[in-house]
Amino acid sequence: MTNSSRNKILTKVPEVTLVFWIIKIAATTLGETGGDTVTMTLNWGYLAGTALFVVLLVALMAAQIAAKKFHSSLYWATIIASTTFGTTMADFADRSLGIGYAGGASLLLVCLLAVLAAWYWSQGTISVATVSTPKVECFYWAAITFSQTLGTALGDWMADDTGLGYEHSALVFCAAIALVVAVYYWTNLARVALFWTAFILTRPLGATVGDFLDKPVKEGGLALSRPIASAVIAVFIVGCILLLPQRAGRHPGQAETAA
Repeated sequence: MTNSSRNKILTKVPEVTLVFWIIKIAATTLGETGGDTVTMTLNWGYLAGTALFVVLLVALMAAQIAAKKFHSSLYWATIIASTTFGTTMADFADRSLGIGYAGGASLLLVCLLAVLAAWYWSQGTISVATVSTPKVECFYWAAITFSQTLGTALGDWMADDTGLGYEHSALVFCAAIALVVAVYYWTNLARVALFWTAFILTRPLGATVGDFLDKPVKEGGLALSRPIASAVIAVFIVGCILLLPQRAGRHPGQAETAA
């Protein structure tokens, strides 16, 4: 077996397709409603909610890294855990610690860039198509977690501090993602950079959509039940995983075109 064939088998993240982005946006929305269900509806508070989800995230990340091949359900469970942790962690930093949305977003952006820089310095690339060893997976999941938390802070900042509200903020992020798609198809800009840009932007989109669904009407939301909204979104994600099978991403030899 050649090295490239072995790496292809060991790649444990899904191929980046339209299905990937559909599930990703749904997962980020579930992260928002699920996180708010624990911290607000169940009154756990941001610190206890963050502690709960960081334990769950670490356990799932360990299982994901220990797995010998790509498992769609395990991968997306880890993504959901990271986005739910991102929700509670960002809320804890922004509100309980008093950093504020802008301060929290700035701090998280620095952390994300530091992880991506360390990843690139170590491997010479930050392409998701190279996630085939435990070391690279550690970089990958660290970047994912910081990007999810950053996205939550960005979504809250856009909706609350700018005065746009949840609905209009969601439209802004939809437009930003549409711009990334246009750049992808009509320019030769680095695909890896576009992937991470889109990955980050889908998180605040999910955050604003989630808040729009469950926030009180007087705050610009629909006041839907957080647990029910979370359950419906979870069923949708499970349905996508079962009905729209995904395959592992391509091996490092094809990294430049994978994102």
